[in-house]
Amino acid sequence: MAARMDGPGSADASSPASGETPAEPRSSTRLPPVISLAWGLQRRPARGPRPGLTLDRLVAAGIEVASTEGVGSLSMGRLAKQLGVGTMSLYRYVSAKDDLLTLMVDNALGRPPAIDPATQDWREGLTLWAEGVRAAYRRHPWALRVPITAPPLGPNNVAWLEAALQAQANTPLSEQEKLSSTLLISGFVRNESTLTADFARGAGAGGEQVMPKYGELLAMVLPEDRFPALHRAIHSGALSDEDDIDHEFDFGLQRILDGVAALIEQYGPGGGQSGRGAAP
Repeated sequence: MAARMDGPGSADASSPASGETPAEPRSSTRLPPVISLAWGLQRRPARGPRPGLTLDRLVAAGIEVASTEGVGSLSMGRLAKQLGVGTMSLYRYVSAKDDLLTLMVDNALGRPPAIDPATQDWREGLTLWAEGVRAAYRRHPWALRVPITAPPLGPNNVAWLEAALQAQANTPLSEQEKLSSTLLISGFVRNESTLTADFARGAGAGGEQVMPKYGELLAMVLPEDRFPALHRAIHSGALSDEDDIDHEFDFGLQRILDGVAALIEQYGPGGGQSGRGAAP
């Protein structure tokens, strides 16, 4: 996950004139302004009129609009109306709607559960972590509609990443394997949460729940000789029962953790690698 950080003029720095001390290469990496805002590193200039808003109030208003009307309804104009201010005044705090969405999602995620590797094993910790992410999405399903365009950099997002890595602190996994395991679990939780939100939205709109009658519907269109496996599932009743969403989530999560457990076991009881190459 290392990034190239060659700064301007770094090539010249590698060939100093005789007798000169080589200059330190300057990093070209800069924090995006919205991340500086999130961490409180960017302050509003002291000069100029005193603002009538705060960044926290702006973010809270954005979350309110997204929660009640959907994130697709959010615009700077709509938000200005919500706050009773002029649209241009919002740009004193964020430079674009995408920056506001970044702050909103980080705020909605909240803080992670307390995970103590000294008293919890890695599996218990990661289960608690995954359930916490899922609970956050249930509180704010609109956040699932905001595309992920960058790795986690907001204060809450980073705290969740730290918690997941701490849960794995006492395992023999390499740091890359810990990060990859976290990404795998995070993707599973987001996908399951999105499906759950989609089904809930369909039912809330007056639509009929599909799953309880899914098997019956399939039986009407599928010839048994062409789809024997599906017909076995239909006849078993597996496609027509009231699916327990929590059961499906738990089943999927535990199977992923089974895979992490198998990876850990490959290191052997002494913590060293057993029968496998070096971790990437």
